Amino acid sequence: MKLFFSMLLLSATATAQWVKVPVSTTAGLRGLSLTSGAVWASGTQGTVIRSADEGKTWSVMTVPGAEKLDFRGIHAFDANTAVIISSGPAQEGQARIYRTSDAGKTWTQVFEQKTSGVFFDAIAFWDRKHGIVLSDPVEGRFMLFVTSDAGLTWKPLPSAAMPPALAKEGAFAASNSCLAVEGENNVWFATGGAAVARVFHSANRGHSWTVSETPVHPANASSGIFSLAFQDDMYGVAAGGDYAHPERSDVPNLLFTEDGGKTWQAALLSDPAGLYLSSVAVLPAPQKSTAKPIRAAGITGLYFASITEPGTWTRDSGENLNTIVYNEHGSWAVGAQGVVLREAAP
Repeated sequence: MKLFFSMLLLSATATAQWVKVPVSTTAGLRGLSLTSGAVWASGTQGTVIRSADEGKTWSVMTVPGAEKLDFRGIHAFDANTAVIISSGPAQEGQARIYRTSDAGKTWTQVFEQKTSGVFFDAIAFWDRKHGIVLSDPVEGRFMLFVTSDAGLTWKPLPSAAMPPALAKEGAFAASNSCLAVEGENNVWFATGGAAVARVFHSANRGHSWTVSETPVHPANASSGIFSLAFQDDMYGVAAGGDYAHPERSDVPNLLFTEDGGKTWQAALLSDPAGLYLSSVAVLPAPQKSTAKPIRAAGITGLYFASITEPGTWTRDSGENLNTIVYNEHGSWAVGAQGVVLREAAP
């Protein structure tokens, strides 16, 4: 692994201006999905928000019958169609999946798990038809559910293909990004809470798995890896820390891989080191550049860094955030008390 992947450089010229967008909700928002026609987000109290005009106006909706649910994950296909998952104990009726095809005017519950121990952590799709949902372990193995019809129906994957979970190991439903997909078949998910944080990988949509240890050794149940982002099938970044100590902890909060997640190397950050980061995004870099710019979000704000030489983070916002998404459709972040941020046009 190249040495520069363990180093970070402050790049003032690459920082962005972020605009707080007013939305009529105080829900805690963790799900975030961008399409060519709309911005969707989801969160507590059965809340889903949607804008089809780049954040100028918003629809704020409560899914009927789901007023007590926490929708921590959302995937939108377009301005009309989206799938949401609720995070909470299945035995208490909180592990459900809903779908809309009319811009949220109506929602249909398409799946529910009642098996004790199931807790939906994240949802992702490889394409418009094929998607996957991650659950915490049941009887010592993580559970996964897949769809091949755009989220209309779901089925569990055989748990025997999954390596056993460690004692106290789980995934974090903090930003819908502890689970990441790439290409047509790759899927990874990250863990915490156990003696070592690990990254699981499947190259065949979850039918078989390998698992790798990382340099993160959680000190408690509130620490580990919270977010993954892959630029391609080899280069990826992981972010985390300790959400109980968001200002600083001894847990490495940023890791890199160049071999598809087989090995991970901790980034060397100067002050502020050990920040809790719940969500990370890899930004495009100029061709032939060794820089790997990233943005990350957490309770203490939104940060930027690029990977070249020893350095530090620059903070672009001090809002209490949970999730950042950066893709060809734009750059947005959401967080506590209904906060929504949009990257301003240059």
